[in-house]
Amino acid sequence: MTSPALRSPAGRKPVRVWDVVVSSILLVGLAALAALMSFFGFFLAMASDPCGVRDCNSELIGTGLITAVALPWVLLLAASVATILMLAFRRLAFWVPLAAVPFIIGSWFLGAFIASAGVPSG
Repeated sequence: MTSPALRSPAGRKPVRVWDVVVSSILLVGLAALAALMSFFGFFLAMASDPCGVRDCNSELIGTGLITAVALPWVLLLAASVATILMLAFRRLAFWVPLAAVPFIIGSWFLGAFIASAGVPSG
């Protein structure tokens, strides 16, 4: 017998407990990944190391650093909101945190690309 909390009103889809549990675990893992990628983003400040000899664009380096540090958290927030809304509407939601993983990892590469554009080569 199911508990009254898990029963759905007529016409509504039932709650998928496994989807809620898996989505929650994946969101926690996504938060850990966002923290790790943000931490790695701080290392982009070292892109300015050769700037004593070269003429660097410190605004581009700073923009790349901020992108690599802040964008993982923005993407985590977006994935969390999307997951919660999908769970509220009783749609499968476990795939949303999984789909956000390459974007969060890619945010560091985007920040590194921007920061490296501020350092002239040669």
